[in-house]
Amino acid sequence: MNKYFLTEDQLMIQELAKKFADEVVAATVTELDEKHEFPMAEVKQCAEMGFLGVCVPEEYGGAGLDHLSDVLVMEQLARHSSSLASIIDAHASLGSMPILMAGSEEQKQKYLAPAATGETLCAFALTEPQSGSDAAQIRTTAVLDGDEWVINGSKAFITNSTYASTFLVAAKTDLEAKGSRGISIFIVPAGLPGFEVGKPEEKMSNRSSYSCPLSFTDVRIPKENLVGELNRGFPIFMKCVDDGRVAISAVAVGMAQGVLERAAKYSKERVTFGHPICENQAIAFKLAEMATEIEVARAMLYNTARMSDNGVPFSKEATMCKMFCSEMCVRVCDMGLQIMGGYGLCNEYEVERFYRDAKLLTIGEGTSEICRMVVGRHVLKEY
Repeated sequence: MNKYFLTEDQLMIQELAKKFADEVVAATVTELDEKHEFPMAEVKQCAEMGFLGVCVPEEYGGAGLDHLSDVLVMEQLARHSSSLASIIDAHASLGSMPILMAGSEEQKQKYLAPAATGETLCAFALTEPQSGSDAAQIRTTAVLDGDEWVINGSKAFITNSTYASTFLVAAKTDLEAKGSRGISIFIVPAGLPGFEVGKPEEKMSNRSSYSCPLSFTDVRIPKENLVGELNRGFPIFMKCVDDGRVAISAVAVGMAQGVLERAAKYSKERVTFGHPICENQAIAFKLAEMATEIEVARAMLYNTARMSDNGVPFSKEATMCKMFCSEMCVRVCDMGLQIMGGYGLCNEYEVERFYRDAKLLTIGEGTSEICRMVVGRHVLKEY
């Protein structure tokens, strides 16, 4: 039953992603997590199926589909691996989006097209050691020297850095400007002199998705690697963050769905006092609460994606969605682990991995506290 009123194209890509997740991702995710290993084979297969460029127009090698289609893919991948879903999110919803939004035709042909087909991987470099939530306070600088920009500074927690070929880097270009003014976006290819990618952080969550520090020491790039207007990069990055918040909400909904499926299955197999524990009202009520929260989050998520697809401003809704879905996922993971008891703590049953990974969702792409501040400002402007 098509209760979400999805189009044929949306149903097709959803089924493709589900089949791949169930048959391929599920088989390798636990081992990859234990080894802290990047899922390169799975990323390449995602590229072959068009998942790295779902929203990119066909003329640039993408699938030419809408944001809801991208959400459907992220949701299915996350039912088994939030690491893989986060890698695709960082590449497609964040890394390549500035080029699609504001890049020149030459930049789109040179950098967006190979990113959409999966020939290259992108990274979105905004966060710095001293500026996470307060992104306007970045200190990385770019100074024009003849026909080249010279970049100096550092970044932190940049997803995909180890394997990325193309970095979208935010840097101050007007050193006198205050706040978010005077920030520009640059395309920085990997491997340039002075550009170093640090060792991946040892994280509790998303162990297969690498987050690395970056350092720039007199890194020179061509003048034409500026994306969009000079000193007007911050609004572009913030629009990308809105898209990223929708995508990470999809990861949250997918993870929660994965936990519900595992907990429900376990509750029917686990027998105590002569009966499956699903017949215990305390367990049945937990499953009911989990399913209800997921359904509310999914409805909110799909509606926000449709707002984006129809050109309706959705910054507030994206932030609300990210806040609600991420916290919903944490609650669902907690209930799922409680249903499974001691076995829920064992990696064989996977829910402990979901439990660890879920916490990252309340931190990345805007902490829950920052999301509440953003939504609060919107509310106070409206009423």
